[in-house]
Amino acid sequence: MKELVELLARALVEQPDQVSVSLSGDDRSVVVSLRVAQEDMGKVIGRKGRIARALRTMVKAAAVKQHKRVDLQIG
Repeated sequence: MKELVELLARALVEQPDQVSVSLSGDDRSVVVSLRVAQEDMGKVIGRKGRIARALRTMVKAAAVKQHKRVDLQIG
């Protein structure tokens, strides 16, 4: 899951070396924290949050296969 978020975020931003992803949580639920450079924040969020919503949808679909709940936080 971490690799998926990192791959997608690096494809979106202009400074891929500034992308960092961390996981926390227990065996049933996971919180994925995505950090990008301040200049790239708009590209990750998108207009009216469309990109962020799409990222969250993809991560949740991947989590279903692992029988987990996931929350993507972008900051």
